[in-house]
Amino acid sequence: MSALRVFSFGGGQQSVAALVLAATGRISFPTFLFANVGADSEQPETLRYFQEHAQPFAEKHGIELVELARIGRSGPRRGETRTLLNDLERPESKSIDIPVHLNGGGPGSRKCTDRFKISVIARELATRGATETSPATVGIGISLDEIHRANNRTRIPHEQVVYPLLDLGLRRTDCQRIIRKAGLPIPPKSACWFCPMKRPSEWHELRRNQPELFDQACALEDQLVERRRRLGRDPAYLTGLGRPLRQAIPGGVDLLPLADESDGSCDSGWCMT
Repeated sequence: MSALRVFSFGGGQQSVAALVLAATGRISFPTFLFANVGADSEQPETLRYFQEHAQPFAEKHGIELVELARIGRSGPRRGETRTLLNDLERPESKSIDIPVHLNGGGPGSRKCTDRFKISVIARELATRGATETSPATVGIGISLDEIHRANNRTRIPHEQVVYPLLDLGLRRTDCQRIIRKAGLPIPPKSACWFCPMKRPSEWHELRRNQPELFDQACALEDQLVERRRRLGRDPAYLTGLGRPLRQAIPGGVDLLPLADESDGSCDSGWCMT
């Protein structure tokens, strides 16, 4: 087993609980890597929590908590710090790298997780000496109530994925208890504010509590629909409700629980933990 042990820090409840467990010696991960998809893309509350609570806690307990970004590797964008939102809004782009809902409700490409989370961390591990013959052990913050998201397979040859929260039999409620006991506030759910994996109820919450972000999500959806129109393709939306976000999530109306058809989480485990 490689001596290099890191935890993929997503900024949510499971990741913060893992940080506390590492600080108290219950799991052995001296390094936590946070692949930030962009200050314009991550949920603002997640970034605020990272700066105001996670970083000071890690520093206090001697844990290395490193913030990473995707950097252009070739062509005119070589050396440029890239963000997911910036990539989505590029006028010349012909692809959409988030899982927008296609005609019929099915999700599209999920290249966002691979390009802005998995690949970013994989490059950092290679820089730190991980190799195919001596892979790094990478902890993923999936708890027992989300065990269906766990998958030990990885396409990165210099990684070995493990699930320490599952090994300890911890659920999300346990993670919350661990965080509170450490004197930390409970972090918000981590995700991009425009993530199509949100439940309809979460979109309603965004519209009610952060109307500016909701308007920005509507504007982004308009851009993506227009791009697909130019390419001769059917519209694709940020929800699976088959219509534009402004219509699907009306203001001043709460959604019935039965309409929350999605579990609201990416199935890889690299996001929303």
